[in-house]
Amino acid sequence: MARSYKTIVVKIGSSTLVGKDRALCRDFIAGLANQAARLAERGWRLVVVSSGAIACGAPVLGFDARPTDMPSLQACASVGQCVLSAAYDEEFRALDMLTSLVLLTRHDTARRNSYLHARDTLTRLVELGVVPIVNENDTVTVDEIRFGDNDTLAALVSCLVSADLCVTLSDIDGLYTANPMEDPTARFIPRVEKIDGAIIASAGDSSTSVGTGGMITKIRASRILMTAGIASVICSGAEPDALVRLADGEPVGTLFVPPAGRCEIAPRKLWIALGDATHGSVTVDTGAADALVRRGSSLLPVGITGVEGDFAAGDTLDVRDPSGLVIARGLAQAGSDELKLAAGRHQDEIAANRLLAALAGKPAIHRDELIVFA
Repeated sequence: MARSYKTIVVKIGSSTLVGKDRALCRDFIAGLANQAARLAERGWRLVVVSSGAIACGAPVLGFDARPTDMPSLQACASVGQCVLSAAYDEEFRALDMLTSLVLLTRHDTARRNSYLHARDTLTRLVELGVVPIVNENDTVTVDEIRFGDNDTLAALVSCLVSADLCVTLSDIDGLYTANPMEDPTARFIPRVEKIDGAIIASAGDSSTSVGTGGMITKIRASRILMTAGIASVICSGAEPDALVRLADGEPVGTLFVPPAGRCEIAPRKLWIALGDATHGSVTVDTGAADALVRRGSSLLPVGITGVEGDFAAGDTLDVRDPSGLVIARGLAQAGSDELKLAAGRHQDEIAANRLLAALAGKPAIHRDELIVFA
C-alpha cells in the first residue's frame, strides 16, 4: 500500500547546533520544530540525524576544548546527549510533537538482522507521527564500530526509512568547484547529476573545530543516496526555512539528483553499501571496471590489479577503478591472502593451483552481493 506521506531526513552538523560561544543554539532547534509542524501540514514527516552530543557535553564538564582521549570524549557524549535530547523534546513538545531518541553504532547495522530491526523501528516511529532524533552512540563507540561521521549515518537512515529527500544542514551553503574559504574563484554548483572524480576532488575538509566531517563525507553519502534513488541537498544551516522551501520545490543549496529511470536497488545491496564499514579494497583494470558498471557482471580475480587491507571472506570491500575512484562495494568471496595470490589469474590457473583451488569457478565478488555506485 502506498504511503500517505513523504519523508525528509535532515542531518544537522555540530557547527550548526553549537555556536562559537560553545552554547547550544536553542533558537535553531525551535525553528526546526516550527518547520516540522509546517511540513506535517504539507504531508511530510521529519527524521533528524543530529550531531552535537560531544560539543554540548564538553563545556558542561568543564573542558575548555574538545578533548582528545576516548574516555573523556565518551563522557562528554553521555552528558551532552542528555542536554541535546532535552532541548529537542522541549522545543518539539511545545508544538505538540513527540520526539524519540535512537542511538546506533556499526555493531547495530553490520549484522543483517539488526539492520532490519533498526529499519522496522524507525519506520514505525515515522508512521506514528513521531520525529526520531538519531545519533551515533558515542558513549560506547570505539573506532572499530564507528560510522565515523553523521553524513554516512544520515544516508543509512534515509535508506532505512525510504526517504524522499535527505538534507544536510552545514556551515557552507552547498558544493563549490573548490574550497571557497581558500579559493576566491571557486564557483557554486547548484545541481549535480553525476559524482565523478572531478566532483570528489572539489571537496575540502571541515572548517570547524566542533565537527568530525567534511565536504568529502557529504559527497560520498550523496553518491550512495543517488544510487539508492534518493535525492539529497547540501545547504547552510543558517538558510531560513530551508526544509519547508525544499518541500515546496524551491531550489536551496546544491541538489544531488538520482539518475532518471534507475532500477530499484535491492534492500540487501543497500545494506552492503551502508551497513558495515569497509575492511579493505581491490583495484580493478579498465575492462573489469567497465564490466561492473555497464554490464552488471561479477568481479573475477583476473580483473584485479591490487588488493589492500586485511580481510576475510564475507567482509565488505570497496572496488576502485584504475584512477582510484570507488565504483562499487561488495562482499568478498575470499580473504585478502587468497585474493592477493589470485589477482590477475584466469580461472584455469586458479584451478591448477592447490592453494587457490577453493576459489576455482568462484568470483572475487558475486554480482548479487555487489552494489555499483551511480
